Amino acid sequence: AVSPVPFATDDFLNKIEERIVKPTINGFKKDDLPYVGFVFIGLIKVDDDPKVIEYNVRMGDPETEVVLPRLKNDFVEILQAMSNQTLDKIDIEIDERAATTIMLVSGGYPEAYEKGKEISGVQNITESIPFHAGAQIQDDKIVTSGGRVMAITSYGNTYKEAIKKSYQSIEKLHFDKMNYRKDIGFDL
Repeated sequence: AVSPVPFATDDFLNKIEERIVKPTINGFKKDDLPYVGFVFIGLIKVDDDPKVIEYNVRMGDPETEVVLPRLKNDFVEILQAMSNQTLDKIDIEIDERAATTIMLVSGGYPEAYEKGKEISGVQNITESIPFHAGAQIQDDKIVTSGGRVMAITSYGNTYKEAIKKSYQSIEKLHFDKMNYRKDIGFDL
């Protein structure tokens, strides 16, 4: 399996599981919380230890756009199994390829930003999956409608290859005041 990031060694992942994931789930059990759903745990590495930044009871954005494409199973079947308490009967299959996502945002985001800017080049994206977020069809054109406009997700045999594909796909897109981080993946 591909490591999520280079510093996520087996030892670091074990720390996450033992210090954070298991105590979280055990806390649900101890407090008799019949929780069914997602637990998204935002983490940061401090020295050699994982620390929790936040807990969410939903999938995160743009993390969802990189997690779900790697899922080989039918997502609806997984959700139904969660609801029916039969998730343990499903063999979750994950695509072994690396995946990366880069978010395109409107100029000024997260503060004030303009909407209705035409997005061009989407039809030229062949090596990535463009997830529309703050975009809509208006007068037969795709235009911006939010701050987070589009997530560009790509697969690769390595993270560097996937990131390169995402950036190459972004070069084919345009909308007025389009912004995105140009440093994603360079710490890898």
